Amino acid sequence: MEVKSSLFKTVMIIMGTITILGVAALIFVLNLDSSEADGERSIDEIREASLLTEEITTDLKDGHFVRISFRIVTDSKSALEELEKRDFQMKNILIKELAAMEGEAFQGGLSELEKVIKLKLNELMNEGQITEVYTVDKVLQ
Repeated sequence: MEVKSSLFKTVMIIMGTITILGVAALIFVLNLDSSEADGERSIDEIREASLLTEEITTDLKDGHFVRISFRIVTDSKSALEELEKRDFQMKNILIKELAAMEGEAFQGGLSELEKVIKLKLNELMNEGQITEVYTVDKVLQ
């Protein structure tokens, strides 16, 4: 009788230990990549899914000239591929938006310009979407 009781205790201890380890492993795996679950991507992932535009030189509405470039971030590599194919449409949007601005608005309105570019590019996209537009270089003359 003592052997059965001892064996039962040993089996219960092993089962309890396995259960605790299983729960701990499950919690670890679920929380392992919490940044991805929150929608946050690493800087490497962002760079891999983004496009640095060529430097664009164009005139503004009031006769000033601007030289500017952007980094456009997509939500996936397939969206990046589509954006690269739509480069002529992207340049067209950029030039039209810049041509409608005046020098004064351009100096203080870059955030608004980035939002408009993001919105207009997203209207074109079929595969994924544009998540951010960053101005990376600008010169107003």
